[in-house]
This record gives sequence, structure tokens and C-alpha cells, in this order.
Amino acid sequence: MDKIRNRIIRDDASIFQALEKMDAEKVKMLFVFNGSMDFLGILTIGDIQRSIIRKNDLGIPISMIIAKDKVYCSPDDPREKVEAEMRRLRAECMPIVDSDGVLHDVVLWEDIFGDTKPDGREKIDLPVVIMAGGKGTRLKPLTNVIPKPLVPVGDKTIIEEIMDQFESIGCHKFYLSVNYKFEILKFYLDNLDHHYDMEFIKEDKPLGTIGSVSMLKGRIKTPFFVSTCDSLIDQDYRDAYDYHRSNNNEITVISAIKREVVPYGVIHTGEDGIMTGLSEKPENTYMLNTGIYILEPDVVDEIPEGEFFHITDLIQKVRGRGGQVGCFPVSENAWKDMGDWDEYLKIIGR
Repeated sequence: MDKIRNRIIRDDASIFQALEKMDAEKVKMLFVFNGSMDFLGILTIGDIQRSIIRKNDLGIPISMIIAKDKVYCSPDDPREKVEAEMRRLRAECMPIVDSDGVLHDVVLWEDIFGDTKPDGREKIDLPVVIMAGGKGTRLKPLTNVIPKPLVPVGDKTIIEEIMDQFESIGCHKFYLSVNYKFEILKFYLDNLDHHYDMEFIKEDKPLGTIGSVSMLKGRIKTPFFVSTCDSLIDQDYRDAYDYHRSNNNEITVISAIKREVVPYGVIHTGEDGIMTGLSEKPENTYMLNTGIYILEPDVVDEIPEGEFFHITDLIQKVRGRGGQVGCFPVSENAWKDMGDWDEYLKIIGR
């Protein structure tokens, strides 16, 4: 069908190939067919994320991870039932499949509901700490004039984009850790038409990527998000929070999957330079730290007051005493590193 032509994938494609296709087409769902073009099911970004969390190799075929319990509608179902099922599932599309498993049609959300988004999901109202005090040295000379949080993205600034994304899932209380050019940032935010529920945490000296959060000891009673002022991620953070809770993590790191291919043959050697193996153009997969986290409130007590302290120091401290730190994966292209000039220029279309 024309409407899903760019979203079709073979069942023998790897998980990583499916991620690449989702990124290329800017979608979070693919339609899976076998070599005979028989419809096998749909594959969602959630299926892939759950597979990665279970430590499945990204090279395995997607046929091994397709969920068998997906809900489809029948060609005999009235439009009202299709609409009701899509609302109930918050589904961006609904396959119409007969009793023999043949795909007859795909009803897209916009076909029925127009420009509205499929989100009847329960909101979460968790505090958000935004680390907005850095000098933005990677974006100089722009940040010689304005603080990094005010770097424009379209008709908004980076910090507005970040806060708007959190507000869309129900998070309204923001703590802004500030230092460099704080007065300019405060003046701008105080004079916006949209008024955010903000409180500024002023560093007298640089305290690292998490040190200033020590000033919130005793004030945050629930799990909370921590975000840099660099990262924009195309991800509903409620999925990460669900994972955080179900896994009983004390810290969850939202991480981006990165694959690198070495374009040469790689030689492996042992003692005395004796060759032990040869790999032709090997691939390596990494999980990159995006700078966005979910923390339990108790870990704030483990941040020393008034000291330079990085989030990596806190993670090592928690892990060192046996605490659980989890990683919630997103695709590489879902993460935009706004603190990098090349990435920033791509995002603004330059």
C-alpha cells in the first residue's frame, strides 16, 4: 500500500536496521513482511527498547522480537470500533487484518483525528532540574553574547523547547541551576508570555554536572528528572519513567545507541605479536550518555554540599554501594546534541 510503502521492513532485517529505518523515515512503527510479502505484524520503538533492555544483540532479526499480542481490527469492524480501539491504544495507526492474517488496509491516526496527537495517556507531575549554568564553550562565539539556554531553535530557545517537552507530559515544576550570564537568562524567562513554574538555583562557583542539586536536599520528595541544556530527545519520557519504576532503579540514564563500523580489517594479536585473529570491518555498538536522567530523591543526600561533583561521580557512588543504575535506550537520531555546532546547524537547517 502506498501509505505505508516507506515503512515496510523484511522480517530478516536486524534490530539495528529497523532502528535506522525508523530514524530515516522519522517514525516509531514499521510494518513487517516476510520474503513472500505476507504481513507478519508491526514493530514499534517500544518493542526495540524492551529488547535492548533485555540485552538482546542488535544484530538479531526482528522476527525474534515482534510481539504476538498486538491488537488489529478486522475488515468487518465498523469505523466506530476502529476509532475506539485507536483511542484506547493511543495508536498512530491501525492495521486492518482478516482472519487469515492478510493486511487489507492501514488506518492512520490523521485519517480520523486530523492534526491532534494520540495521547490520552496519564500525565506525570515530577520535578525537573535543568543544568543551565554552563558557559557553552562549544557554541562560541554565540555564547559570548547570550547564555547557552537562550540559543534559538526556530522561534523558541533551547530551554523553552526542553521545558515545553516536559510540560507536555505533565511536569511543571522546574529548578534551573544557573551561573554564567544568569541575569540575561532570568530577564528573558521572566518576560515570556508563557509563565513557567521556575525556581533558580544560583551557583557561586562551578559545581560540576550535578553538584548544585545538593542545594535541593530535603526539598524534592519524589523521583525527578535532571536534564542538561544541550539535549533534545524525540522520546516520551514517561516510557523512561515507567522503566525506571518497574526496574526499581535509583538512577536511570537515558542513553542513545551508537554504531560505528571500522572501515578496515582489524588484527588481533597476542604475546610476542602473534596474530590471534582478523576481523573484516568490525562493528561496535555503544550506549552514549545523553545527559538526561531520572533520580530517586534519596540520592540527593549523597551529593556533597558546595563541592565540584559530576553526575558520573554520583553514578559510581551509587553503584559502589550496590545501588541500581539502569539505562533506557533511544535511537541515535532521536537525540539531538544542541551543544555541538555541527549538530546545531543541522537542526536549524543551515
